[in-house]
Amino acid sequence: MAAESIGLLYMLNDAGPVVKFVMLILLFFSIISWAIMFIKFKYIRKAYRESADFTDIFWQCRTLADAFTKAKALRSSPMARIFITAYMEMARSDKKEGKNTLRAETSYFQVMGSVKRTLRRSISVEIRRLTQLVPFLATAGNTAPFIGLFGTVWGIMNTFHGIGISGSASLAVVAPGISEALIATAAGLAVAIPSVIAYNYFTDRIRVLDSELQSFSSDLLNIIEKDIQKQMEA
Repeated sequence: MAAESIGLLYMLNDAGPVVKFVMLILLFFSIISWAIMFIKFKYIRKAYRESADFTDIFWQCRTLADAFTKAKALRSSPMARIFITAYMEMARSDKKEGKNTLRAETSYFQVMGSVKRTLRRSISVEIRRLTQLVPFLATAGNTAPFIGLFGTVWGIMNTFHGIGISGSASLAVVAPGISEALIATAAGLAVAIPSVIAYNYFTDRIRVLDSELQSFSSDLLNIIEKDIQKQMEA
C-alpha cells in the first residue's frame, strides 16, 4: 500500500501543469462534496429523529396550545416548525378577528385561508432548507468524470507528442505518460461516485419527509378547522 502511494505521488509530481490543475479542481470538488455529505447527513438525520418525536408528542397532546408549548423544544424538526408557524398564524388571525366576529362565516374562511397559505409557505421554506447544498452533489457527480476525462485526454496528447519528438514508441516510453494521464479519470470517478450516491440518498430522504409534511399539514388543517368550529358554536 505504501509503495502504491509513493508511486501515485511520483506520477502526480511528473504530470503536466494542465493535469495538475485538473487534479486540483477535482480535489476542490471532493473536499466540498464530502463536507456537504457530512453536514446534510447530520441535518437530515436530526430532522427525521425530532420530527418523529414531535409526531408522537403532537398526537398525545389534548390541545393545540399544549402541543405548541412542547414543539418549541424541537427546533430541528421541520414538522414542529411548520406547526409553530401555523399555530401562531391561527392565534394572530383569531385575535385580529375577535371572538364576536369569529362566529361569522366569513371570519371562518379568512382564518382557514390564512392558515393554509402559511402552511404552504412554511413547507416550501423547509424543503428549500433541506435541499440547500444538495444540488452541488449532482453537479459534482455530473461534471467530475468529464473534468477527469479532459485531464486524461490532455495527458495522452502530451504523451503522443513526446513520442513524435523522441521517435520511440516502446512500452517503456508510452506507459508512464498514459498511466499519469489516466489518474485524472480515476480521480474524477472517485469524486463522482460517492457524490451521486449521496445525492440520490438525500433526494429520497427529502422526498419522504416532504410527503410526511404534506400529510401532517392536512391533518393539522382538519384539527384547526374543528377547533374553530367549536369556537363558533360556543
